[in-house]
Amino acid sequence: MNGSTAPSPWLPTAPCTPGHCSAHPPGGAEHPTERAGAVLAAARLAAGIGTVLLGVLLAPATGLLPAAARLALVRGWLRAVVRAFGVRVRYEGTAAAPDGPLLVVANHVSWLDIPLVAAVLPGRMVAKTEVRRWPVLGTLAALGGTLFIDRDRLRSLPGTVRAMSGVLAGGGRVVVFPEGSTWCGRARGRFRPAAFQAALDSGCAVLPVRIDYRPTGAAAYVGDDPLGASLWRVVSARRMVAEIQILDPISSIRYLDRRALAAAAQRAVARDSANLPSPSVHQRVSSISAASSSFRTPA
Repeated sequence: MNGSTAPSPWLPTAPCTPGHCSAHPPGGAEHPTERAGAVLAAARLAAGIGTVLLGVLLAPATGLLPAAARLALVRGWLRAVVRAFGVRVRYEGTAAAPDGPLLVVANHVSWLDIPLVAAVLPGRMVAKTEVRRWPVLGTLAALGGTLFIDRDRLRSLPGTVRAMSGVLAGGGRVVVFPEGSTWCGRARGRFRPAAFQAALDSGCAVLPVRIDYRPTGAAAYVGDDPLGASLWRVVSARRMVAEIQILDPISSIRYLDRRALAAAAQRAVARDSANLPSPSVHQRVSSISAASSSFRTPA
């Protein structure tokens, strides 16, 4: 899933690598409950893939349903997919999400972030163009109205921001991960300001969302991590819990520019986070090159 070609130098990078950030803690007597058994893990993997494929097969039939019913089915299906892979979910602060146009911004840890956020805050996702070519999931992303960014063409970024502004101005909702790359969850990246220009242009509010996982390492999908390896870590986790906290909306009209607005959203997501590390967490991998970063989007 993650290509090995060298990214453009302007792309956001993370020091997170599969070896340092995504491995399970060591097993044995000291960690007797960290991993599920192989049979349970295989059953979860089969259930998760089966639930995804079932949704794909039934997708054409949902076009005959009213919009509200179709949306409810999609949200229920997304929750079922995550649960089938063995992940329990806790949502907090759902009352904080106002109606109307919103730029939803969240920290980025895993491929799980996308169905988890979409299940409670459905909207037009922003993703890299490579997603369009993924088997099955790429088709679903395109049918769901994903706004694709060509991360290798900096000149295309203003057009993407204009498309986001158009969706927001029309009363829609846009979901973006402004770190521009997945991080391990024990550390986070800076929110890149480009996407926040869409909120300023349309005058809509920004809704910060904080995503945390327990155990963190099993959920992290970083660097050149293969999708198959990430899937197996998730289904092999003994008790994985995803915590999605919807924070208070931020009025864009209070900020003069996108950088200030991005910084405010980043502070909101970082505040009181149980997963924030000590300063030394990534010191040993701080020199990793840009090729170790995944899910990159320009900003």
